[in-house]
Amino acid sequence: MTITRGRTRSVRAAILMGVGVVAVALSGAGAAADPASEPTEQQLADIIYQGRDVAWGTDGGLGGTGSACTSGSGAGSGNGSGDCLGGSGSSSGSSGGYSSDPGAIGPASTAFLPAFGYGLLNPDAGAPGTNDWGCKPTAEHPRPVVLLHGTWMNAYNGYAYMGQPIKDAGYCTFTFNYGRSNMVEGGGLGSFLPGVMGTGYIQDSAKQTAAFVDRVLAATGSDEVDIIAHSQGGSMANWYTKYEGGAAKVKNLVTFGATHHGTSLDGIGALGRMVNNLGIDVLGPIEIFVGHAGIQQTVGSDFVKTLNANGDTVPGVDYTVVGTRYDEVTNPYELTFLDQGPGSTVNNVVLQEGCEQDISDHLTMMYSPRALSIALRALDPVQNPQLTCAFNPWLIGGGGSL
Repeated sequence: MTITRGRTRSVRAAILMGVGVVAVALSGAGAAADPASEPTEQQLADIIYQGRDVAWGTDGGLGGTGSACTSGSGAGSGNGSGDCLGGSGSSSGSSGGYSSDPGAIGPASTAFLPAFGYGLLNPDAGAPGTNDWGCKPTAEHPRPVVLLHGTWMNAYNGYAYMGQPIKDAGYCTFTFNYGRSNMVEGGGLGSFLPGVMGTGYIQDSAKQTAAFVDRVLAATGSDEVDIIAHSQGGSMANWYTKYEGGAAKVKNLVTFGATHHGTSLDGIGALGRMVNNLGIDVLGPIEIFVGHAGIQQTVGSDFVKTLNANGDTVPGVDYTVVGTRYDEVTNPYELTFLDQGPGSTVNNVVLQEGCEQDISDHLTMMYSPRALSIALRALDPVQNPQLTCAFNPWLIGGGGSL
């Protein structure tokens, strides 16, 4: 199916919700905004998307008085990958962090909540079915599959459900923990929890992904991989294909709830972006809590602008992009969908289309039987032509059973 971004009611609703709060805040205590002075929807969209150009300083710094940002006086410092968010600077902490391979395989899980809890307490657990470095692809399935987790998740709880079935379908599957950052490196408060990954700069995580993919290709003797990615993992993989040489190494990119065009976070992110663009730094303090990657994924950020500056796709990659109507994180959910560019194919899929009883949200979609069947069909439509339809509730997943 084809979905056009920026023209849906939900997108407009989120934009209007954000500007409504701004109008009240700027009009004085308790004073009602003059309807005649309210900006049009197009003006709101322009405000949100105007942002600022990405600036890469010669020292790779973030912020400063011109060496890394074209405007503002940011407070952070880094070593090569920042996101200048405007105004008086909105980035705290430095670049850094690292990636790691998972250790012993954790238990299979059909429900999100117990898997998430296990992953928090066992940060180096591996997802079932993954990281058999002796696995060799077959003629039927010549490409290994790399699984990328999302923000505040890890290799285990991202794929405790999907990992083994993909392996059982005949694929060599691999995953790792990317974006492991402490508080000083900009990981946010979540970095105090041992199982929280994916908080560092997304550009750094893309470099970590590039190195991991090269390891997978060397170990399996393959020329290309397929990638299945959730949330930040999707936009990060997209950056990898565009700016880290991944286009020649990726055949299928399958994303679930990916922040390809950012998120309004139910209007909160859009509101923060608009206030920042007015010169008042509100995203910087929030970044201390959510980490670098969280702020980079807000709608209109320099990361999002640069990610899509030359079109949504790259030639040679086939995209399957899955969104759920109940996504409370990548929101509005239509922002996940891609426009097809030259030399690529794009299949935008709404999870509930043809299966209304699947009410998966942003996290439980990775524990959805239907989502798994969509991934398998994207990898091999001949072997997996039919899609599963089953009840899968928000928050819990696992068909409602823990």
